[in-house]
Amino acid sequence: MAAQDLRQRGVSRYVQLAQLFRRRIETGVWPQGDRIPTVAELADECGVARETVRQSLDIVANEGLIKRFRAKGTFVTGAPREQSWCELHTDFFGLFEARVGVELELLSEVRKAKIEGKIDFGYLAPSYRHLKRRHWRKGELYMFADVYIAERIAGKIPRSSLKSEAVMRILADIPDLEIGAVEQIMRIGAADLEVSEALRMPLNAPVAFVDRYWLDKSGELIAFAPAVYRADVVRLHIKLR
Repeated sequence: MAAQDLRQRGVSRYVQLAQLFRRRIETGVWPQGDRIPTVAELADECGVARETVRQSLDIVANEGLIKRFRAKGTFVTGAPREQSWCELHTDFFGLFEARVGVELELLSEVRKAKIEGKIDFGYLAPSYRHLKRRHWRKGELYMFADVYIAERIAGKIPRSSLKSEAVMRILADIPDLEIGAVEQIMRIGAADLEVSEALRMPLNAPVAFVDRYWLDKSGELIAFAPAVYRADVVRLHIKLR
């Protein structure tokens, strides 16, 4: 990692280095029980000051992943906390599955809203119920989403569902509603100011943007949910046949 790679605005160098070192432990580049390179060696490799390396190692040490021993060096003593646990499903029925231990927070609700900007599938309904929601797991924020549900449908949804259910489950529970198609698009990007504040993460930190579209049999866009996930908890698994 060159020095210029650590000059990402909004993320301290030592925080970025801690992410790098944590990843090395997670992937086995630094196996448990092994001694890691010295502060001087890491500073030369990454093109930063030794004090910056020490700060990053302090973070990793406080997480219980490494331990310093006088006159012996620094050794890997633990494994990273559970990471990529949020799997993005690539099949229709996978969207029904509830996330274990997940809590939803409804931030706002606007009636008769419009979807601004370009959509990739279907044609727009006259108006939408616009929800802003955040998802938590084990006390940590991991996803922020705008949810648009066609107003003609939103009135049939119990208030409790808007606060606690995934969009796929909400739509499935509406009587006589036939879903014609579901589309999902993912791209990797960086947190802008709104996302940074919503997910309480550094500006420009890596995130996964996931847009989901639900169309009825006529092709009307009955629900649209552009979501932003912390990139460090997302895993996309596609079985090729």
